[in-house]
Parts: sequence; structure tokens; C-alpha cells
Amino acid sequence: MQEYDKLFEARGSSYDMAMRRFPDARRDEFAQVVEAAALRPGMIVGDVPAGGGYLQSYLPAHCQYRAHEPCGAFAPHQNTNTGFRALLPLPWQDNTLDVVISLAGIHHVDDKLSLFRDMHRVTRPCGRLVISDVAEGSAVAHFLDGFVGQHNSTGHEGSYLNAETSSLLNQTGWQVVSDEIRQIPWHFSSEEDLAEFCALLFDIRRATSADLIAAVKSRLGVQVSAHGGIDMCWSLRTLTAEHA
Repeated sequence: MQEYDKLFEARGSSYDMAMRRFPDARRDEFAQVVEAAALRPGMIVGDVPAGGGYLQSYLPAHCQYRAHEPCGAFAPHQNTNTGFRALLPLPWQDNTLDVVISLAGIHHVDDKLSLFRDMHRVTRPCGRLVISDVAEGSAVAHFLDGFVGQHNSTGHEGSYLNAETSSLLNQTGWQVVSDEIRQIPWHFSSEEDLAEFCALLFDIRRATSADLIAAVKSRLGVQVSAHGGIDMCWSLRTLTAEHA
């Protein structure tokens, strides 16, 4: 499995282009982690790994945003104030953050024990951690390691959230208070937009738009939205933990 920074040096710019062209496609993903974070005025929120800093626009105005992104391919839109460096150690001092949020990035990180431990280090006592990522054995995991891995520029072999994840969090000082699979559709106005977004996000290079749409329909499923657009079925496992 490729390390996070090397993987996204190869396809981070394409991923970022997808998020910039279709900023609302994954809005439900960001909304649900912000809700789980239970933010209050003045809280400092860390985003790891932060990609292009997409989470920031979903935070309440009264919160302070701190991003850490180890991949320079996201540099044109990233606002970390920390520069680009390795994922670990995290670039903050002990007991600095009120909340750490990690959305859809750590399935590219094998050593989750070290990551969870460092997240605990930088979070204040009684602080909170929200992790939302792909669940092992899910339709999303099979789609990513199957169709995406066969047709993109880098392959795909995820290290997904599994039966050990809660135990690893407990070992590193976190107390898990919520753990659930959430159905979080991606929203598009048309199948063409869906195909363009996914082709960019996953850097699909060896499949046509028709192939991509067919794979999404057969492996994930789609639904017509209430507004006449199309929703692509997607799910994530979301864990909320408190600094014990």
C-alpha cells in the first residue's frame, strides 16, 4: 500500500479539481462530522489530513480552523499555516486542540495506532475526536479496491476501519462514545456530473464515463433525488471519541 503523501502527490491535484468543480457533491459527509464534533464558540478544530481544506467552509464562524496536510499537491488551496511535512508527528503542541476531525483520509494510513496516539497528544483533556472513513468489507471498500484500483493511476488498496479500530482508540487514551455506519449520498445534477467528479476524484484513466457510471450503478447504486438530480449511494463509518 502506498503511503498517503506519495499517493496524493501523484493524484492530489486531480482530487482537488473534483472538489473545486463540485463543492456540494459531498456536503453530507462534511455536515455529519461537524454535527458529531458538537462544536462550541471559540473551539479550535484540527483537520487531519486536510486535503484542500474543504472542511473549513462547513465550520461555524466562531471556530478556529487548523489544518495539517502532508501532501504538497494540495498547496494551491491549502491554508495550514504550518507548511508541508510528514503526517506524523502532528505539527501542534500538546493539549492545543479542542476537536480533531479526520474525514476519508486515514484509509491510506497503515499505522493508525501512532496516528491516534498523536491525535490524543494534541487534544485537550475532555476534547473530542471524530473519524469518518470507509468501513472494511463495505460496498464502498469493494468499489475502491476493485473498480477504482483497476482503472486509476495509482491503484487502490485501502486500510479501512475494522473491528480493531475501537480497540486502537482505547489503547491510545480515547473513549469511544459513538460508532455507526452512516449512509451519506453524494449529490449531482446529472449522470455526466457524477462521472466527471468521480473520474477526477479517483483519477480514473482507464475507463470511459459510461464504464464508470455502470460500475457505480452496479456496485454502489444511485437514486433520483427529490430535486430531480441523481444521488450516488455512499457510506462511511463514523466514530466519535472523547479524550479520556
